Amino acid sequence: MAGMKILTRRTAFVALVVLAACVELLAALRAQVHASESPAPAQSAQPAQTPVRTMPAYDRPEPPVVAASAASGGTMGVARVIPYDQMPAHALGNGGESRAIANGTLATGESVNLHQSMQPAGATPAAPHVIQHSEFICVREGQLEFQHEVAGKMVSEIAGPGSVIYVAFGTRHAVKNVGTVPARYFVIAIGGDAK
Repeated sequence: MAGMKILTRRTAFVALVVLAACVELLAALRAQVHASESPAPAQSAQPAQTPVRTMPAYDRPEPPVVAASAASGGTMGVARVIPYDQMPAHALGNGGESRAIANGTLATGESVNLHQSMQPAGATPAAPHVIQHSEFICVREGQLEFQHEVAGKMVSEIAGPGSVIYVAFGTRHAVKNVGTVPARYFVIAIGGDAK
């Protein structure tokens, strides 16, 4: 077990909270996808009773990373929604895409980095690499092959929609889209060099 890092109670608690949030996020996204597949309800002749409030541009939440505030105790800032259109997109060399969601330090001291990625079917994945943080990869759509080192040997596991991959600190790993549609997933990096 040389080289393995032991999780503290606080880190394990934060990991469980992040995992629960990831599961809720996946369920909400799955419901959103299913709702978008259904036809829109027929318009009634009567106007809606409750007016719809739109958020003016000047009242929108801050971008993913905000300056530290005394109230939060970390660099993540205050609780807020991070709209999809405020997540900067980065094109990847294999035709995929990565969107930065948030990064910084939690009020409890852990560094975090959250992004979502899309890997096209048949795309060349990143080579196996070693991380110096812990990661949760929450699969939203598609099929990912999780290749990781166990006792000096590379093993593979398949993760489909709703599955969560845990990548322990110091694990050599790679993920590859083995499905026929683009794989979409969230990566939550905690501690270590997560920035």
